[in-house]
Amino acid sequence: MEGTRGGGIADGEAMEPEGQKGSVEKRPEAREKWANKTEFLLSMAGEIIGLGNVWRFPYLCYKNGGGVFFIPYFIFLFFCGIPIFFLETALGQYTSEGGITAWRKICPMFEGVGVASQVIVIYLNIYYIVVLAWALFYLFNSFWSTLPWTSCDNYWNTVNCHNISVTYTGLHRPDTDWSFLYNETDKHDNYSMSHRMLRVANSGSLGTVNADLAMCLLLAWVICYFCIFKGVKTTGKVVYFTATFPYLMLFILFIRGVTLPGAATGITYYLYPDISKLSNPDVWRDAGTQVFFSYAVCQGVLTALSSYNKYNNDCYKDCIALCILNSSTSIFAGFVVFSILGFMAHQLGLPMEDLASSGPGLAFIAYPRALSLLPGPQFWSVLFFFMVLLLGLDSQFVCVESLATALTDLFPGVLRKRRELLVLLIAVICFLLGLPFITKGGFHLFTVMDTYGPSGTNLLFIACFETIVVAWVYGANRFYDNIEDMIGYAPFPVLKYCWLFITPLICAATLLYNLLGSKSVSSADRFVPDWSYNLAPLLTVIPMVCIPIFLFISLGRGRDIITPSSDLKQLRPNSPRLTLFNRVIIKPQRSRHIQEDGEEKANNEHTSGV
Repeated sequence: MEGTRGGGIADGEAMEPEGQKGSVEKRPEAREKWANKTEFLLSMAGEIIGLGNVWRFPYLCYKNGGGVFFIPYFIFLFFCGIPIFFLETALGQYTSEGGITAWRKICPMFEGVGVASQVIVIYLNIYYIVVLAWALFYLFNSFWSTLPWTSCDNYWNTVNCHNISVTYTGLHRPDTDWSFLYNETDKHDNYSMSHRMLRVANSGSLGTVNADLAMCLLLAWVICYFCIFKGVKTTGKVVYFTATFPYLMLFILFIRGVTLPGAATGITYYLYPDISKLSNPDVWRDAGTQVFFSYAVCQGVLTALSSYNKYNNDCYKDCIALCILNSSTSIFAGFVVFSILGFMAHQLGLPMEDLASSGPGLAFIAYPRALSLLPGPQFWSVLFFFMVLLLGLDSQFVCVESLATALTDLFPGVLRKRRELLVLLIAVICFLLGLPFITKGGFHLFTVMDTYGPSGTNLLFIACFETIVVAWVYGANRFYDNIEDMIGYAPFPVLKYCWLFITPLICAATLLYNLLGSKSVSSADRFVPDWSYNLAPLLTVIPMVCIPIFLFISLGRGRDIITPSSDLKQLRPNSPRLTLFNRVIIKPQRSRHIQEDGEEKANNEHTSGV
């Protein structure tokens, strides 16, 4: 629809009267579209398939009962993840708007839902790219003839260093120095085991910026900028490589991993079912949180990417294919990770419990240790860290694309022609805001931001509002009609009841459990500084308050606060917005600004459809 309206402007400009030429020139440029469906699918895959599939899902599986973890995972996926994933994707395609203006168009009173999701995106743009800086740092050091983390001949090594190329004995001791990971030289402080890369300081302050990591962060932003500065024209081409090449590397690592001694033991730890875990509510919470993070819901990114689709694209089948791909990748990545960790446990004579870890600990500590035990460790290290870089890169630049799209759609007349400058401004600001994360105390800040910024609490809160607004305010029946108009048929009816009841109830229950069962920031890390107490709740509250703030602003205006935009096509404008069991729950709603010719066209389509 947006492309049609843009084409109409271009075609009609020559026929404008002389006095109206000035107003035509002020109109915003026509919105871009994906060149083809493949670019859209690869961009979506690049966003939802990232580091969480590799460094979080396998560990959660092992931690929460092995194969039993699939039960709560797929329950959350089918009743929460997929319904919200499809809702956001369909919303973007229907409105042809970014993460903020899409919600303004269907229900102005809840524009704050879109604003809240963009706050989450801002969090991600600031700190997530730090992981790419770490990956670049490790990637460059993987080209050394002797991997720095396998030698004790470096200036950062402590007296506790053991050269793993000489002996495996004693490497599991708590005072063991893993070479590259530590950079302090104090012989009397065994708790100063600061990472060579992360350089964790226990002083409680951030300290100075590490210059080498700052250069890696700058390089990461330069790469990210040139991936998207031209909009979907460049993004759609870059994802052909960034979204597909990690699969080749995952497959190579898988073949190598499963052929190593001890791989079967590792895979057994990954999948061995423990039925007793199902009674633990934390297992269910972990499953729900993983689904929300892995599927990138409630971040406005899916809405932004799908907004560049053609109006009649079959987004329903696209979503099903992407969901199958995402979950399959997570499960497959578990075999890659735990086969290598099983080999490491076999070589060092250690129990798997001492090696399995999640997050940066897996990607930058446990896995590099394991790869260094293989013949030709430089090759496998380069392969792994290049994969980490690509997995994080497309997720990162798609998040930047989402923010740029949201801002451009808010001010199309000003920003659409200046998109390259806007993306550059976002990159520069986020780079500067990211510098505290690569200080000597930056890893503490990273941990707090990762835990409490785009937290499960925030995402669940936004998810509740998204489903309630679409199903109960805008109207589930009307949204179904919109989808039918786009794709040519009605989607599976269960989705409607998920939006109405199941999804918001599950999200609300999980949210309540999160709030009641939350722990203090310092309980998990004895060295997390005191300022985390103040920062953590602030990070959590900021996105959540956006929704009531904009709600009250709309109430103050007091006009058409739940009336959708007049340029949104309605297939059946005279039909009820919501019916349940053949009873009308919410009556039809008409915009006072709809023109008669548009009304007649919609009625004719409804009649022909009958």
